[in-house]
Amino acid sequence: MSKGDKTRQRIVSEAAALFNKRGFAGSSMADLMQATGLEKGGIYRHFSSKEEVASEAFDYAWQAATDARMHELDSVPNSVDRLKGFITNFVKRRSPVPGGCPLLNTAIEADDGNPVMRERARTALRQWQSLLSGITAGGIRKGEIQKGVSAKKLAMLIISSLEGALMISRLERRDEALRAAQAHLIDYLEAEVRWRKSQPSRS
Repeated sequence: MSKGDKTRQRIVSEAAALFNKRGFAGSSMADLMQATGLEKGGIYRHFSSKEEVASEAFDYAWQAATDARMHELDSVPNSVDRLKGFITNFVKRRSPVPGGCPLLNTAIEADDGNPVMRERARTALRQWQSLLSGITAGGIRKGEIQKGVSAKKLAMLIISSLEGALMISRLERRDEALRAAQAHLIDYLEAEVRWRKSQPSRS
């Protein structure tokens, strides 16, 4: 990796923490300069605008959050257990980028004021839906999940439950809502999603 590439990567990682905590509108170029230790010209040598920095910083933060939520799940063979592991990781393994969930933060801030960042958040949401839907669809094919389960709807149920609980937990500054969502989703996966020999398929 060249020196320029290393500098660009450092700008992105430092900007990810800044924007994730303060938001795009709440972070000035002076803040970015302080966070990176670079002058404005040094930043603009690698990026054409503050918005370009923010876009790449969001992608960096989202990948870090996704990696944390998928931690050690590749070794879990059963699809229902992988979904349960994802939920547990979401609750217990917070994003390594300071500031919380980048999707929640960006979606709220960019809802009306920044179409570029809003589209970035929508893309991340679609990626998350695709990931969870893929696990579910694979489970249906392998006979681990009941055939009547909608992969798309289950993915949205998990996402909306976790993100809603995360918002409440942040407002209340305690994890009670997250723990409740985790318990409810795991019970639901066992009762309504996992296929059992003694339980007829919901086809």
